[in-house]
Amino acid sequence: MIEIKIPDEAWADVEAGTEALLDEWLVAVGDAVKVGQIIGTAMVVKAAFELVAPAEGVIESLDVAATQNFGKGAVLARLRPQ
Repeated sequence: MIEIKIPDEAWADVEAGTEALLDEWLVAVGDAVKVGQIIGTAMVVKAAFELVAPAEGVIESLDVAATQNFGKGAVLARLRPQ
C-alpha cells in the first residue's frame, strides 16, 4: 500500500504546529489512477499543492476529507499499486 502525503519540503518554512487544508479530491475510492495524475489539492499556509498519484493503481481510501485540516506527516490517501 502506498501512503500519499504532502512532501516534507512543503513544510520547510512553516511554523511547528501549523495545519494544512485539504482543498478537494478529484478522485473517489475505487478509481484507477495513472502515475502523475492529479488526485487532489491541498493548501499549506498560502501555497497550493497538487496531490499526484505516485504510481498506477486504485485509490483504496481517502483518509482526510475535503475541507478538513491536517498536520505534517498525515496520510491523506492510500493507493493500491497495480
